[in-house]
Amino acid sequence: MQTNRTKTQIMVECALMIALATVLGYIPIFEMPQGGSITLCSMAPIILAAHRNGLKWGLFTGFVHSLIQMLLGFKNVLYCTTFPAMVGCILLDYVIAFTALGLAAAVEKPFKNKLVGIGVGSVVVGLIRYLCSFLSGILIWSGYAPEDMPVWLYSLTYNGSYMIPEIIITAVAVVLLVKLLDVRQKKKQAA
Repeated sequence: MQTNRTKTQIMVECALMIALATVLGYIPIFEMPQGGSITLCSMAPIILAAHRNGLKWGLFTGFVHSLIQMLLGFKNVLYCTTFPAMVGCILLDYVIAFTALGLAAAVEKPFKNKLVGIGVGSVVVGLIRYLCSFLSGILIWSGYAPEDMPVWLYSLTYNGSYMIPEIIITAVAVVLLVKLLDVRQKKKQAA
């Protein structure tokens, strides 16, 4: 986790992770028609920032990332027809969903095996983001559900169709990256 780095070094690293997450978010592997996509591991940099720097920095990094995502996707907020829907969209689709990625540091802590912890942490925070999308689909975007389908089922399947693969890809990528960084660190220490 955190080493002898200064606050400035940590802040720079977190800023770079936010920038990387933003760029990766613009590389879709698959896009859904009403929003949502499987990206090239866009959640991974925020989870890695949380893993490397702890809960406080992870939540801060996730929150700043959520604000950037909201500004870049603000047209989605404007599609909302009421003020409460706009507030719900801001909170569920952006602020809570992306800030929650910083919780990975807290979720991984109880695990003795670091790689298992980071894997479980990645999955849990991904599921929190999925839950936010699911609730948003029910509370805000229910008008997109087909008439013959319950809104909750539509939201569950629509959001799950891109979030579940995104979670799996992210968890695998984060575990592999942490393992690679650990091997690199051990070689550096041995030299």
